[in-house]
Amino acid sequence: MVLSVAAETPLQDEIREMVAKLNAHLRPLSPPEFQYQLTVEQMAGADATVFVARDETGTAVAMGSLKVHDAETGEVKRMYAEPHLRGRGLGRAILTAIEAKARGLGLTRLVLETGATPGFEPAWTLYERGGFRRCDAVLDYPPSDYSRFYEKSL
Repeated sequence: MVLSVAAETPLQDEIREMVAKLNAHLRPLSPPEFQYQLTVEQMAGADATVFVARDETGTAVAMGSLKVHDAETGEVKRMYAEPHLRGRGLGRAILTAIEAKARGLGLTRLVLETGATPGFEPAWTLYERGGFRRCDAVLDYPPSDYSRFYEKSL
């Protein structure tokens, strides 16, 4: 699969559609009060960078974003790959782009919150293979049985 990954605005129909698919996928996996989803408009904020992977036809096939919290800490948010293309390195490519951007901004730590219930196993594998380690609750997320937290020093 030919792939390009670049920072893009989330304010485009393809990205809105991927966010809707991601939300639909996550909705049944944990209670709504434990789903911390950025909207497309929030992803377009000055504190966020959205990376989009495109196939050889230019179609958006995966995304993820970096949200900067302070001079040291960035958060990985809204990771998604089209289901029929999962397992082909798209998540790894997006994480690599997020990490490169974070390093370029001088950040020293990446964190993330993901689900802790069945259905999130592929995400855990992606993050752990990417060098993330489990940790206690990060940022202002409450600890719960529905969240799993990760961090990575840069």
